Amino acid sequence: MRRPTAFATTALAVVAFGIAMGYLEATVVVYLQGALEIVPSATPAYDPTTFGTFEAIEIARELATLVMIAAVGWIAGQGRLERLAWAAVVFGLWDIVYYFGLWLAIGWPPAFDTWDVLFLMPMPWVGPVWAPIVVGAALVAFGLATARHLRAGRAIRVGAGRAIAALAGGGLVIASFLVDANRVLGGDISAWTGWPIFWAGMTLATIAALSTLTGGSGAGAFPGKRLQHGSEGRPPVGPSADPPTQPKEVATWLTR
Repeated sequence: MRRPTAFATTALAVVAFGIAMGYLEATVVVYLQGALEIVPSATPAYDPTTFGTFEAIEIARELATLVMIAAVGWIAGQGRLERLAWAAVVFGLWDIVYYFGLWLAIGWPPAFDTWDVLFLMPMPWVGPVWAPIVVGAALVAFGLATARHLRAGRAIRVGAGRAIAALAGGGLVIASFLVDANRVLGGDISAWTGWPIFWAGMTLATIAALSTLTGGSGAGAFPGKRLQHGSEGRPPVGPSADPPTQPKEVATWLTR
């Protein structure tokens, strides 16, 4: 088993990757819009008649992005929960830096309440720009906090109830991006009606995450990292253990 890298070193590498990835995607979108002669505006830049066969390429690009995020999380983390935490950090930074990069390059979005197409699978997701930025900030914050706990050797108990609450919160956030998709893509960019669902999902997921980070550990906890010698809390045995001093204990120790 490879030895865990210091938290600060891993965090620096993951954060740098997330920032670079977000900016790279922003530049790719700028070039694609230029090639397709799409003018950025306050309406979502999604038009099946304009994209044509490029829609399949866009979906493949989204899948490739998810694979990249998962790969970085897998490489950076030591266990399932830590890998998920690092992937969340990359995902959140990617979302935030993407919009910042677009704004630097072409001045878009003009405002935080500008509509955007967020995702295309299994159907287009739409929402104001501030919503994915909020989600991204939460992912970065909780991802770093979780990874720091685990890298410090502290166990985290997730539990079925907390996991279900977190998944339900995430599901509500996704649902909030779908409720207005048809009308917004049809040209109606009036106020977002999904915001109550969004905040309900964010609240539920945040409570689940905070409860997980502040809760106690136990038999169902995910271990952060192995203790020295891989003992997982058991007394050390073998030549690496401190030799005993009593005669009978010495004999037993020598025969291990």
